[in-house]
Amino acid sequence: MSKTQDKATQQFESLFITPARAYGSLTLEYYEKLLSAQMEAFRSYSDLSLAQARAWIDVKDSDSLKQVLDTQQKAAKELGERLQGDTKKVVDLSQEFLQKGQQLAEQNAKAASAATK
Repeated sequence: MSKTQDKATQQFESLFITPARAYGSLTLEYYEKLLSAQMEAFRSYSDLSLAQARAWIDVKDSDSLKQVLDTQQKAAKELGERLQGDTKKVVDLSQEFLQKGQQLAEQNAKAASAATK
């Protein structure tokens, strides 16, 4: 290859390919973490729901009904706390993704500026 072709290839690589790979990697990492958090939350909610359903099956008298209603209230409180924590986790992940994305954009802008000089 000629020097001109080499330079053009390097510029294309630094201006397009490298930033695309970096952004793709960042996006994949974000969605992997997000999916993991969602699966963990789903598993937790499912376990809680199944436990409550099993408790209702065991109701045989007024005492067991009272126990189930008490555990139902505790479960609702636990679910609310869990939802709040899961929401915070997703917000934190999104903010991290946004910050890293902005850093990548700034780095790519600087690299593009340097490459065109």
